[in-house]
Amino acid sequence: MERSWDRTFNDYLTTSFTDLLRRDFPQLLPGAQQSGTLPPGTPIDVPHGTTVLALRYHDGVIMAGDRQATAGYQVASRRIEKIFKTDDLSGVGIAGAAGPAMEMAKLFQTELEHYEKVEGDSLSLEGKANKLGMMIRLNLPAAMQGLVVVPIFAGFDEKAQLGRIFKYDVTGGRYEETNYEAQGSGSQYARDSLKKLWRRDLPREDALRVTLEALIDAADEDVGTGGPDLVRGIFPTVRTITRSGFGDVPEDEVKRVCEAVLVERTKQEAS
Repeated sequence: MERSWDRTFNDYLTTSFTDLLRRDFPQLLPGAQQSGTLPPGTPIDVPHGTTVLALRYHDGVIMAGDRQATAGYQVASRRIEKIFKTDDLSGVGIAGAAGPAMEMAKLFQTELEHYEKVEGDSLSLEGKANKLGMMIRLNLPAAMQGLVVVPIFAGFDEKAQLGRIFKYDVTGGRYEETNYEAQGSGSQYARDSLKKLWRRDLPREDALRVTLEALIDAADEDVGTGGPDLVRGIFPTVRTITRSGFGDVPEDEVKRVCEAVLVERTKQEAS
């Protein structure tokens, strides 16, 4: 036999699932097919996820994203998911090219699961943030064709006993934000809103309100960001990450807060 069982076993004992793909199945990496079939610099018009954000509150981190994806000046999807669980204590919010971004989020989840199975323990939050930066760097050739993926990574740090938020640039550069961050086409408007509304040690209810107000502000100013759609019953996706784990904020609660914000703003406009 060309390869013994021992060699095969040892080869696949690496803690990096991405390294295994890059070595044996590079075509399965996010962006590999697009970047391999077109000349460098060729732009590609694909659906883009728009606005995601994360902020620290008393119990950890809250993450949220609107549900709209755009392709040029058209709405490509009204119900896209942009916040993904990566493990029990972390999550990622995707902005940019929707297809590669979702592939990267799923691969990142598998990467963390693979590491835990091989090592018998999970990576630190810092280690997870570094892993994601490496994966973004691998997407750089596709990013040069317009398939840019710019996520927000957040989680609960068990050692420090607090929520932490990381942002990235297109080359995989990683930067930690202390209080809040937003990415996507409406990110500037969302950050401006968060700057005014955020305060330290927000309780969960207030943090949810601030989060949804920031997304509504972004939707008011940015054509790519989708606001709450009362007719179709489409509302932002909101997740929390605390010492208890990664959790969903029920849609009924999100709807109630969105409706309350819109009612208040309607009254302000009328006065």
